[in-house]
Amino acid sequence: MSDQYLQFPVIDPVIFSIGPVALRWYGTMYLIGFIAAMFIANKAADKSNGLWTREQVSDLLFYGFLGVILGGRFGYVLFYQFDYFLADPLYLLKIWQGGMSFHGGLLGVIFAIYLFARKTKKKFLQVGDFVAPLVPIGLGMGRLGNFINAELWGRQTDVPWAMVFPTDPLQVPRHPSQLYEFFLEGVVLFAILFIIMRKPRTLGLASGAFLIGYGVFRSFVEFFREPDAHLGLYFSFISKGQILSIPMILAGIAIIYIGYLHQEKANIASSSSSNQKEKQTLKGAK
Repeated sequence: MSDQYLQFPVIDPVIFSIGPVALRWYGTMYLIGFIAAMFIANKAADKSNGLWTREQVSDLLFYGFLGVILGGRFGYVLFYQFDYFLADPLYLLKIWQGGMSFHGGLLGVIFAIYLFARKTKKKFLQVGDFVAPLVPIGLGMGRLGNFINAELWGRQTDVPWAMVFPTDPLQVPRHPSQLYEFFLEGVVLFAILFIIMRKPRTLGLASGAFLIGYGVFRSFVEFFREPDAHLGLYFSFISKGQILSIPMILAGIAIIYIGYLHQEKANIASSSSSNQKEKQTLKGAK
């Protein structure tokens, strides 16, 4: 039956190896994403009229990198492998065994943004807006890495583009959900944020749009992605990924609303100041 569907392309996860040292496609994808994010961030800093410097970009990316690694690992263990952690607390430190969570990494990055904003005396949402367009690049590259590793595949289906993955013990045609996520969470989300950042906007709009966009796209793709075997579906229809994405969507809406209120207050204050100056000018003319 599998002959009717696409076969997974033969891709060696290891690009090349020298002795015990191996360069893998998965890590290379993240490296490409990091370099691309640094390039775009430096270009944005150059055009910021002094609001950002390349040195600050370098520091921010370092903070973010630590946030992704530490938060991603903590999140994976606490959200998806808590039983392992209870049985062996040192499992938290066994990063070489694999296991990273986007939602945990997001919390780590948010904390890193808070620390960076505090250090540089910048507004938290100002830093968040600067970082938001950079994240989909890494997300997209990471999903390509998942595809090359033939991991995190989708649910069984009979669509014409269904694919049989070599790591699937059942060897049934499945959705290539990694590519769905690459397109939506990587390409589409980056395009949305790029357009937002090119125009005048309220504080927090990019941050909120990212949270909403990722939450919606991830929740959508979860309907096609195979749930974790040890977790399954909650109430027979909702996955852990969708449960964790709901707070993101709500937080994104709240952030955009807060930014709108902040802009309204600024407009009222500016209007009041202009009226006051106009009154003073009229008094002087009399």
